[in-house]
Amino acid sequence: MNYKTFLLFLFLCLFPNMQAQTFPVEFSAGTQWIGAITREESNLPVGRRDFHAPSLKTEEYKTIYDNLHPLALRSIMLRKSFALSKPIEKATAYVSGLGQYNLFLNGKKVSRDIFTPAWSDYDKTVYYNTYQTDSLLQKGENVIGILLGNGFYNAMGNRYRKLWVTFGPPTLLFEMHVYYKDGTQEIIASDDRWKYDLSPITFNDIYGGEDYDARLEQPGWNKAGFDDKKWKPIVVQQAPRGTLRAQQLTNVRCMQEFDVVSKTKIDSSCVFDMGQNLSGYPAIKVSGKKGQTIQLTTGENLDKTTGKVTQKQTGSPHTYSYTLKGEGIEEWHPEFSYYGFRYIQVDGAVDALQDIKSHFIYNSVRETGNFECSNEIFNKAHLLIKNAVKSNMQSIFTDCPQREKLGWLEETHLNGPGLLYNWDMTQFFPKIMQDIRDGQQPDGLVPTIVPEYVVFDKSLDMFRDSPEWGIACIMLPWMYYQFYGDNSLIENYFDVMKKYVDYIGSRSVNYIASHGLGDWYDYGEKRAGFSQNSPVEVSATAHYYYAAHLVAKAAQMLDKKEDEGKYTQLANHIRQAFNAKFFNKETKQYGSGSQFCNAIALFMEIVEPQDKKAVLENLKADIRAHGNRLTTGDVGNRYLFQALAQNGENELLYAMHNHEEVPGYGFQLKYGATTLTEQWDPRQGASWNHFMMGQIDEWFFRSLAGIEPSASGFKEFIIRPQVVGDLTYVKARHETLYGTIAVEWRIENGKFYLSVVVPENTQATVILPDGKMQQIHSGKYDMSSSFL
Repeated sequence: MNYKTFLLFLFLCLFPNMQAQTFPVEFSAGTQWIGAITREESNLPVGRRDFHAPSLKTEEYKTIYDNLHPLALRSIMLRKSFALSKPIEKATAYVSGLGQYNLFLNGKKVSRDIFTPAWSDYDKTVYYNTYQTDSLLQKGENVIGILLGNGFYNAMGNRYRKLWVTFGPPTLLFEMHVYYKDGTQEIIASDDRWKYDLSPITFNDIYGGEDYDARLEQPGWNKAGFDDKKWKPIVVQQAPRGTLRAQQLTNVRCMQEFDVVSKTKIDSSCVFDMGQNLSGYPAIKVSGKKGQTIQLTTGENLDKTTGKVTQKQTGSPHTYSYTLKGEGIEEWHPEFSYYGFRYIQVDGAVDALQDIKSHFIYNSVRETGNFECSNEIFNKAHLLIKNAVKSNMQSIFTDCPQREKLGWLEETHLNGPGLLYNWDMTQFFPKIMQDIRDGQQPDGLVPTIVPEYVVFDKSLDMFRDSPEWGIACIMLPWMYYQFYGDNSLIENYFDVMKKYVDYIGSRSVNYIASHGLGDWYDYGEKRAGFSQNSPVEVSATAHYYYAAHLVAKAAQMLDKKEDEGKYTQLANHIRQAFNAKFFNKETKQYGSGSQFCNAIALFMEIVEPQDKKAVLENLKADIRAHGNRLTTGDVGNRYLFQALAQNGENELLYAMHNHEEVPGYGFQLKYGATTLTEQWDPRQGASWNHFMMGQIDEWFFRSLAGIEPSASGFKEFIIRPQVVGDLTYVKARHETLYGTIAVEWRIENGKFYLSVVVPENTQATVILPDGKMQQIHSGKYDMSSSFL
């Protein structure tokens, strides 16, 4: 039994009523995609549209929107009644409702999952979910009820719109296998005998929000005994182009709730501070008259002049509204849209509001790590990063939960070790790699965003094609192997990796690549954005080298001799060209001499051994010249932090981050952030919920706690804690496939004390601050040393 099979077996044993999943099923020939309207009748402009908010003031876009069929964007309810007369052994449902669905059996929601199925490029992959349903079935009449919304399958809203992308109107594929105790079975499937009606959700858009009219509810619509004579027959629809795949990834759920911290009355509005910036939606309880409407506007910030919620930096208008049916206490939250927010502004029937909460929604993947220490800036920075990651951990890793919600790839590998220390990525990384395969172009290009819901035009080529983003297709399989001891992603996606290296080569001249974004959002005199401190070609060529180097290693692992030789030679040529073009032999500086240029050359081991010390000294000198502050950005942070850590400069790293000034995590905390912000200085604007600058988490685990794999999968690992600054204790844990590694160290009376837990069937090499080394096997160990 391999480890994936073991994990699945263990999961199903521990959680037998959860999503039954992961085994592919061949849908029956008679099972059909169904909905309210065909793609042709909908007048939807199937395809991917303008990234920068299609303007309805433009005649082309206004005409497109005005010509949409009224059913094209509407949420619908579908139902199917069927009878069961024999005792049931088990039942399993397979369902794909696009863009998003809620499944009910006899009036009960089948699971807590939301925003199912996982987002994908629906032209390449369509996911279905699998649920064990026998406990919800009954003798006699049974009813399947399904609520459909648009999601990213049909993002064509007329409120805030970052882009327009549509693959067709909402559609359903459903099949339930019922196994009887007498050995027979029956299949209930989506076909032309189902019925539909409009749902009370009158507007739903992934970018624009959601409206609900409770007066349109039909009580019992998803239960037995309901009269559906006025419901309409469904239409059989054209199937999506993508291959049907069983969803392996865990689903998004409401994982936390937050209550009101404070309330402010402003004119006829009420503004609620919920205390935590997050991805999600409001949940309300109201009581009032039939027809009253309450409107909810969510946002990360308040307008300094009015005190009301502003969405100026994050996409406007994104709103929710609820129209009351006037029947006692009514409870509601959106089903098919979400936003990034801390504040909620309530307008309209404000007096009807009885209670309001924030629902924090993110992927239900299991947490596997934690870190704390005696430094409060570091502790709070760790929480800032984790809350930002959670906010952007949907069924893809998004850049932000409000303005874009798109899967920019660079953050997945530049923050990869932090993700892997903190969460179980055994299902998430394979999902990302499938998205990458789906997004890779015939010429080998891996776009910066997957799923590629938008295709940039030639004038914005650098936003589609940047090596620092595309290299995720190579970095992620290697990180996966390092943390889990599983080379399946390297093996399964070797063709993707090779094609991408060859593609960069096709855009290179004499082994020098010069395209892309470089060190995006680096810190300098100008407002962050395009790289201002470092040449793009330094970054592009370094990543070209590293990509070729890792593909050569992959070929060696897979015993592909010809490829090993080809890519080893290519990597050597790139390294030589890089040093010839960018290294100044007199000054011992790379490129512009920026922190990024020198750090990336050190991290990727491009520097010749005889020059390494001088380059490191130049890097340190630049940091000190900037007052022990960084000048790197989204791409450069990891290379800077790790180049210093790997070369024993942890004291300098401590000084760089133990302050409350810009640029730094401490300033964001001082300024009141509760999630990591896009800009080092949040006063400069942009999103207040990005995790792209969260690379410091790797240092917390790998250096301060000292937890580092020395053999893939943590079969063997090193514990080498770094005692730096005025730290007096560090506690960390990381759950591996073998069990939990736990490290706790403290300083007392001038002495260093260490406690280590080593999982079964593993061994650790402990290196104490005084240099003493000890090999230990499974068990709990306590040891001490001096730390001078």
